[in-house]
Amino acid sequence: MERAAVFDVDGTLVDTNHLHVTTWWEAFRQAGHRVPTHAVHRAVGLASSDLVAHLLGDEAASELGEQLGAAHKALYGQYFGRLPALPDAGRLLRRLHADGWKVVLATSASGAELSALRRAIDADEAITATASADDVEAGKPAAEPVEHALELAGVPSERAVFVGDTVWDMRAGTRAGVRCVALLCGGIPRGDLEEAGAEAVYDDPAHLLTSLADSPLA
Repeated sequence: MERAAVFDVDGTLVDTNHLHVTTWWEAFRQAGHRVPTHAVHRAVGLASSDLVAHLLGDEAASELGEQLGAAHKALYGQYFGRLPALPDAGRLLRRLHADGWKVVLATSASGAELSALRRAIDADEAITATASADDVEAGKPAAEPVEHALELAGVPSERAVFVGDTVWDMRAGTRAGVRCVALLCGGIPRGDLEEAGAEAVYDDPAHLLTSLADSPLA
């Protein structure tokens, strides 16, 4: 019976969360908003428009969301050529593929950003499909990104595991009815991830790879 391993990308497979924090902070600063970096960090993982609304409110998001999103995209784009994969991210995906899992990425990234992330992971041969921001109407923590990933894999929720690094990931996976695994490499505390639905928590892709036999991905 086919199984699906659905992965978030930013902060889960590629070490980008703090780059997002810095570039969102600068985008807000340029627009005249002082947003603490710790608040930005907790919002990373939301879709761009949702992140702005979460931090500044719906009215500001309506007025400035497009401008702020464009500024962040331009600032973050400077790093596309040197995005660093997290330890053993590519090896983890290749191992799961070899073990018979359908590996699907579920990410808010798209276009050139998604291409840069996939280059960093360097495991295209192991990836069955990608559910990007262009494919869904609602981003995480809505279930839609995970549900769409399962549709692409052709696998029901009861035979799937979602791996992510944020509270938004865990909530999305839980709402989609899949088992959730969390990684700490995104910088979110273990307790918060478990409260949001994580069944198991590991340090990073390398830790999950060495722990596969005792994990929900066994």
